[in-house]
Amino acid sequence: MYTSLGLGPLGIRATFEEGLALAKAAGFEGLDLDIQEATKIAKRHGAGYMLDLFAQYGVRPGYWDPPIEFRADEATWKAGLKKLPRWAKTAQALGCLRTATWIVPFSEERTYAENMAFHVARLRPIADILGEHGVKLGLEYVGPASLRRGHAHEFIHDLAGWRELCAEIGAPNLGLLLDAYHWYTSGGPAEELLTLRNEDIVLVHMNDGIAGVERDEQLDLVRCLPGESGVIDLDTFLRALQRIGYDGPMTVEPFSDRIRALPPLEAARETFQALQAALVKAGVR
Repeated sequence: MYTSLGLGPLGIRATFEEGLALAKAAGFEGLDLDIQEATKIAKRHGAGYMLDLFAQYGVRPGYWDPPIEFRADEATWKAGLKKLPRWAKTAQALGCLRTATWIVPFSEERTYAENMAFHVARLRPIADILGEHGVKLGLEYVGPASLRRGHAHEFIHDLAGWRELCAEIGAPNLGLLLDAYHWYTSGGPAEELLTLRNEDIVLVHMNDGIAGVERDEQLDLVRCLPGESGVIDLDTFLRALQRIGYDGPMTVEPFSDRIRALPPLEAARETFQALQAALVKAGVR
C-alpha cells in the first residue's frame, strides 16, 4: 500500500503541478487526480508531459473521482457517459487505473429492490466503459446509522450489501472503496476484512471517529485524522490490509474544519504525519 495525497478532502485548491509539489514536500508517495484537469493538460501537452512531471517529483498516480452524476436525472447521467471514455482514456495513458464512487445508503422514493435495480442500470454502463480502458471502479458503502435514520428506505451500508451490489452488476472490474470510518460505523467485525483479497480493493480511505460519540451517533462528514482520537481500531484495520497484501493507494479523508483552515502545505504535512504515524503504530511501516 502507498500513501496518496487527496487535495479535495483537505480543502486544498491547487493545480496539477502544485499538487505534485505539495505531495512531494509533505512526504506522500502518490497524488489523486482531478481527471477533468488532467484531460485538458493531456490534450494540450500530451500524456508524456504529465508522466514526466510525475517522474520529476517522484510521485505516482493515486486514484480519480469519476465526474459523472449517476444519481441525477437520466439526461445528466447520459451526458456524463458520453464524456467518460475521454476521461478513462486519459487515466489509462497516465497509468491511473483506479476510480471510485459512493453509494447513498437510503432513498425516499425507491424500495431496496427498486434501488438495487436503479444502481445496476446506472453503474453497469459506467463499469463497462471503464473496463474497456483497463480502469477499476471501486464502490463505497456508507456506514453511519445516523445518516439512514429518518429516511423512508434503507439501502446498502455494509460489506455484505457491497457484495450483493457487485454480484448484481456483474462487471469484472468492480471493487471496493474501503473506508476505515465506514467499516467502523457499519459495525463490521475485524474478521470480515480478511475475507477480502487485494484485487477486491480499489482504494482505501483513512480517518478516525469523534471521541465521546457513540458509534451509531457518529456523523458522516465529521471525522478526524487517522489516530487523532483513537476511536477506530486502525491497528487491526491496517494489519488486515497488510495480511491480504493490499498494494493500492491510501488517501486520508478527515472532513476536518481544522485541517481545512490550515495553509495547504501545513495541512498536507499534518495529514501525512498522522497517516504515517498510524502505519508505524500498526507495524505495517
